[in-house]
Amino acid sequence: MDEVLLRSLIPGVLAVLVRRGADFAAAEDAVQDALVEAVRVWPADPPRDAKGWLVTVAWRKFLDATRADTARRRREDLVDEEPAPGPVPGVDDTLRLYFLCAHPSLTPSSAVALTLRAVGGLTTRQIAEAYLVPEATMAQRISRAKRTVSGPGAPSARTGPAPRGRFDRPGDVSTVLRVLYLVFNEGYSGDLDLAAEAIRLTRQLATAIDHPEVAGLLALMLLHHARRAARTAPDGSLVPLAEQDRGRWDTGAIAEGVGILQSALARDRLGEFQAQAAIAALHADAPTAEETDWVQIVEWYDELARLTDSPVVRLNRAVAVGEADGPRAGLAALAELDDSLPRYTAVAAYLHERAGDLTTAARLYAEAAGKATDLLERDHLTRRAARLNTRLDTDRPR
Repeated sequence: MDEVLLRSLIPGVLAVLVRRGADFAAAEDAVQDALVEAVRVWPADPPRDAKGWLVTVAWRKFLDATRADTARRRREDLVDEEPAPGPVPGVDDTLRLYFLCAHPSLTPSSAVALTLRAVGGLTTRQIAEAYLVPEATMAQRISRAKRTVSGPGAPSARTGPAPRGRFDRPGDVSTVLRVLYLVFNEGYSGDLDLAAEAIRLTRQLATAIDHPEVAGLLALMLLHHARRAARTAPDGSLVPLAEQDRGRWDTGAIAEGVGILQSALARDRLGEFQAQAAIAALHADAPTAEETDWVQIVEWYDELARLTDSPVVRLNRAVAVGEADGPRAGLAALAELDDSLPRYTAVAAYLHERAGDLTTAARLYAEAAGKATDLLERDHLTRRAARLNTRLDTDRPR
């Protein structure tokens, strides 16, 4: 069973059902049912046209659910005739689905959760783990989001086709950018590879919309993705940026990202994605970790903090200050932040190690490992703690 193929087909199948008149929530449920059926049937009897098979089965699942509710008589015109099976037009509606999931009535976190579930193919459990919430909580959040995009004014299984309404109110560009960015991050560091798909869709958006922040996001994705091959060692362990083999970085992607960023910055309409891309470009431009222009990176973090007022940005800025002005200065910047921030303890451990306080650093690395939710990061922090403890044991007088 090719799970990657299945996942790649979800947006197109979902879009076909929506175009035929299914409301978003019912369409998403039907597609999930069809995927379950595919997992059961395909190993023994794989279809010649995978997408056409999924569309046919999902549509039948939708019709079965619709017919099962006698209160849905106003949908009789829709359910009486089932379109004949056959090839499905090769229309890519994925970006449109992103706009619809980025509904103006949804919070960004709910929009991302809905997109990951309906378009990205992640399970509710995987999304809950990414958001650090119980699975039941995430299931409720996704259900509310689905009801919102299929709410009053939308064509629904209960009320029948309606005038242009809620489902025809896609989110604005800024919300879609936020969703694409978070989906990219989930694909970049999570269990499933959504990063390349996020880049593809951002390219589509950049072609359709002339906006410096769209270009900034595309540049940021390309610059991060260029380092992907060097992020893990052959044994699968995480390799920190400073220790990565820069010869494995994709120089073509870096050149493209830098070129796109320069064109965006030249328009003098700075936004957070352009600022983040500028930081990534400075890392990519350094031949070695020691030659990184940390002073300029701190300046860009100052700009980014002004634009976002994000505590996570200030946490990353503390690391940059520690590199530019020394670990004590970095610890002073860190002390101004809330110690409950994700990765706060890991940053504190790194800065204490840089300052030569190995005992505190080892303790904090172990504490940070206990808090880490990503397995690769947890293993990396555990190894850091073990390495320092071994060094302390070796240096201890006998």
